[in-house]
Amino acid sequence: MAKNIVKEKLLEKIEKRSALIGVIGLGYVGLPLVLRFCDEGFRVLGFDVDSSKVKALNAGRSYIKHIAAGDIAKHVKGKKFAATADMNRLKEPDAVIICVPTPLGKMREPDMSYVVGTTKEIVERLRIGQLVSLESTTYPGTTDEILLTEFEKTGLRVGKDYFLVFSPEREDPGRKDFSTKTIPKVVGGVTKDCLAAGSLLYSQIIDKVVEVSTTRAAEMTKLLENIYRCVNIALVNELKMLTDKMGIDIWEVIDASKTKPFGFQAFYPGPGLGGHCIPIDPFYLTWKAKEYEFATRFIELAGEINTSMPSYVIGKVGTALNKEGKSVKGSRILVLGAAYKKDVDDMRESPSVHIIEMLKGLGAKVDYNDPYVPKMPRMRHHAIELKSVKLTPAALKKYDCVVISTDHTCYDYKMIAVNSKIVVDARGAARKFKSKKVVPA
Repeated sequence: MAKNIVKEKLLEKIEKRSALIGVIGLGYVGLPLVLRFCDEGFRVLGFDVDSSKVKALNAGRSYIKHIAAGDIAKHVKGKKFAATADMNRLKEPDAVIICVPTPLGKMREPDMSYVVGTTKEIVERLRIGQLVSLESTTYPGTTDEILLTEFEKTGLRVGKDYFLVFSPEREDPGRKDFSTKTIPKVVGGVTKDCLAAGSLLYSQIIDKVVEVSTTRAAEMTKLLENIYRCVNIALVNELKMLTDKMGIDIWEVIDASKTKPFGFQAFYPGPGLGGHCIPIDPFYLTWKAKEYEFATRFIELAGEINTSMPSYVIGKVGTALNKEGKSVKGSRILVLGAAYKKDVDDMRESPSVHIIEMLKGLGAKVDYNDPYVPKMPRMRHHAIELKSVKLTPAALKKYDCVVISTDHTCYDYKMIAVNSKIVVDARGAARKFKSKKVVPA
């Protein structure tokens, strides 16, 4: 069998670290990849349409809490990394990695505009010898149906002239026990040579690469991971509402259950789902399943439960205030935590946003505190013009109710419980103080 000279040249460049890596989308997924490639000696060209991000990165600054500015500045100074908004430069990299958003529309349909737009930018510059990898989470078939279909219009042959893979991102911002380097990387290629090129690329920066037979299998892998979490979180959220009526502490039950060394994995309830993955990814499959006349009932039920949790929290606030002879309307309420989970500055799909909007809609005077989110950013479907207020014992005494929506470890929950009139705790963060002022939610 004749050797694929194009593939061999690409593999040689990757092995010698002479390949130029392009990363499109310099956010929570793209930026850690940039640093990993730079750490391993590769030169990286980062692409982003946000000129403020490009300017910050080229100045060695970070806009993500858990990514140190020093790490970025080191590679900028060492000429290993540069950022640009000029898409004409997409012809330069030997490998192009796509890390753009895949949000949902208002009707929970996939919004593929970022993937489609990026694909069109690449098509105009696609050249012989390039490897393209899509990392954005999406429905099975995206790589074949969108990227491959567009790339074929160039006349270049996949697996011969260029190489195309899907490798789902597995970032978990703020996590300490795993990193980009140590989280195994799943890779699926359009052809065997595509898979070989993609696997070799990622093996340079990731400890373990897991090959699957197709891009569809790789796309489905990421969905299964997040659907698993979505369904189990919905289960404990439902049980939280039941055990509350039964006078049973769900947190105590979970702690006891997880002592079993097999057959049980602990999931925890909360005020709703947040982040760019779990609240969104399952509905990509729900949407795609309709093409096959199949109803994903577990996913849809889990979605109903999880999206109802902010309303459940609001109900607990109303009941707690009512016992004090007050209504939500006119009450001063402080929401603790704006990020979607503890110890990060990531606001994507945060349930805190829904809680704040619902409270304001009911006539409450709402403030929030988050040490990692000094000002509410403008989001796709939300515009809350608030700034984080100071959290002090004196400040707490001014509020009729405090809602713990995000359980940052830096919060002094004893101080919060002691100085607040009512604490509606949606995270079980203040439960150990056994205060009558703490209302589980």
